[in-house]
Order: sequence, then structure tokens, then C-alpha cells
Amino acid sequence: MPTSSSDASTQPSGELFSVTGKVAIVTGGSRGIGAMIAGGLVRAGCRVYITARRAEACDAKAAELSAFGECISVPLDLAARGSADELVRVISEREDRLHILVNNAGATWGAPLEEYPLDAFDKVLNINVKALFELTVRSLPLLRAAASPEDPARVINIGSIDGLGVPAMESYAYSTSKAGVHMLTRHLASRLAPESITVNAIAPGPFDSKMMAFALDDPQTRASIAASVPLGRIGEPDDMAGAAIFLASRAGRYLTGAVIPVDGGIAALRR
Repeated sequence: MPTSSSDASTQPSGELFSVTGKVAIVTGGSRGIGAMIAGGLVRAGCRVYITARRAEACDAKAAELSAFGECISVPLDLAARGSADELVRVISEREDRLHILVNNAGATWGAPLEEYPLDAFDKVLNINVKALFELTVRSLPLLRAAASPEDPARVINIGSIDGLGVPAMESYAYSTSKAGVHMLTRHLASRLAPESITVNAIAPGPFDSKMMAFALDDPQTRASIAASVPLGRIGEPDDMAGAAIFLASRAGRYLTGAVIPVDGGIAALRR
């Protein structure tokens, strides 16, 4: 039954964006966009489990974020066979439900058209699409345990504006995989909505990350990229954390199947 306006007005406005007490997984959470989201969720009161291929980096980031709340390191490579099952096993030993799954782990590959290796498609689609799908499916029992019509469980997939329009860089497998993430988001959203599980995607523009380090670490190139953004700057951690918290909180509970560009307006120019 829809909530009446009078019912809605009884909810304290300060709780509209609250995620306090929720349990979250952020894959690829040791650096870049994953670390931005994990940091935002930890500071907002979530207990956050982060994954990364490199154990040392994963442990270090979890230790850093634990100064602000609860962050647990679970190092593993989600592209490896059985890793999704292992992650869910570890979480299930500690939690009886999962409120938020952020599928962020990803890979890219750039090369000129006639030199672009077919192996790039195997690597990039395996981690960006296949592993995302597998972990989401394996996590369903925990997500279902957390889900209710009043407060759905949330799956947040990290796509890219390169999956919304043709990018300037020759990253054929990457842009194709991110377009696939956006379609898979819509497909899963349609299937899981009756179970009170929302599935949305964030499509980031330029942010400081390993994938963009080749461009953003050069001051001149960074300035050029920032100038091409309608809002005139590179994305900052709060921009990414804010979008994730919105989707994970009561403020975003009526949204599913959406792909939200967090890009300073770039996607609007590509349409």
C-alpha cells in the first residue's frame, strides 16, 4: 500500500539519508571509487566489508577506515573461480543479512583498434559483468533476509559514462562491459523488485582512480579533462559517496533499474 503524505511526514527528516546499522559489501574497496564509497558508508554508520585482490592494500584500507567506524578486510580476487562463494561464506559466518551490495570491482584495457587483443574482452567482461552477476546471485539469500517493502535491500552496480556514450579513448572491451552492466542492472531490477531488492547503477565520470591515473596524474591532461566537464572539475570522494548513500538510504528506496550519471554533466553532452 502506498504511504500517505501524512505517514511520510511523521518520519524524522534527519533519518531520510540514514544508513546507520546497515551491513554492506564493497568490492574493489581498497582504492579509487570503491574506497570512496566504502569510506562514505563507514562514516555514515554502516559495517562495511571490502574486497581487493591485494591483501596488503585491502587490509591497510580497512585499518584506515576503521578509525571512523567498522570496516573489515576480505582479500580475494572476484575473477577467480569460487571467490564469490568464498566471500559469501565469510560474510555469512559473521552476518545473518546483507543490506547493501556495491559491485565496484573492475578492470579496463586500452589499445589501438587493430592491435586490440580479443583476450581483453575475456578479462574485462569476466570481472566487470560475469563476476558482478555471480556475486549478486550468490548474495541473494543474505539480501532477501534484509529486504522488506519499507526498507528494500540494495544492489548498487558501478557502471561508467563510457557505457552511456562513445568514449574518446580506445577502450573497446571496457565501454562494452559497462554498457552491459547498465543493461544487467535493469534486468536484475525487474526480476528482483517483487522481492523488495532494488538494483541501480552509478555511472561515474572522471574521478581519481587507478583506471584514470594515466591521464589525471599529468597536470596538463588533468586540467584539460576538468575543462571538458560542464561543472569544471574532477569528481571528489563526497560526490561518489553521496550518490551511494542516497541509493542505500530511505531517500532512495523507491528507485530501481536506474543508471545515474555522476559525472559533472558529461553524459548530457554526449546525448
